[in-house]
Amino acid sequence: MKTEGGSTGLGGRLRRVRTERGFSLRELGKLAGCSASLLSQVERGQTAPSAGVIYGIANALEIPLEYLFGAGDDQDVPAPLSARSPFATAAPVNGARPGTGESADGPAGGAPPPGPALAPAGETIVQRRGHRRTIDLASGVRWERLTPQQDARVDFLEVVYAPYGRSTDTRSPIRHDGREYQLVLQGSLHADIGFETYLLEAGDSLAFDPATPHQYRNMTAEEVRVISVVVHAQ
Repeated sequence: MKTEGGSTGLGGRLRRVRTERGFSLRELGKLAGCSASLLSQVERGQTAPSAGVIYGIANALEIPLEYLFGAGDDQDVPAPLSARSPFATAAPVNGARPGTGESADGPAGGAPPPGPALAPAGETIVQRRGHRRTIDLASGVRWERLTPQQDARVDFLEVVYAPYGRSTDTRSPIRHDGREYQLVLQGSLHADIGFETYLLEAGDSLAFDPATPHQYRNMTAEEVRVISVVVHAQ
């Protein structure tokens, strides 16, 4: 399975941020827990990374997963996460509603607020199903981003497991920071958390500390769909 290469695909973004940070392929591979040759293949679009490699690269380069999905300007290398606050948000000036001349209490002159109206075509808080950014992993898994904008605080994904797909192609558990939540929408999923294995059916959910080694496995011939949320500690 191949992934995006070129200057604007996943491989191009990885190469750009790696060189900006001053890492060689060998140095980054050591920090991310993979080989320099694998990183080179990912950068050239010749192979798809596993979930473990994706998390390892993001942690080593201090970049949000949003950047790997191609959120924002592909030409802009994000600042290291440790150098910026992920909680800074734009607030309306003087309580005004964004995009209007109205105060938070209603239109000028004390008139009653207008009734509900459809959002404009260019809305920025809705992620339309047909416009999700995706990453195909080497292990038969696809990540579909559910946030319309960059959010370094959380990874909000719909994860699609192909028949017999699993979260890592090396069959080794992964670990990362934050707090992890999973909700199975369709099918049956095996979740290996620490020394325990849990069978999750449609409608089942779990929450745990992802510093515990973990992996997910679809042991059926049917597609499995899961909502995955990782809230980062930083």
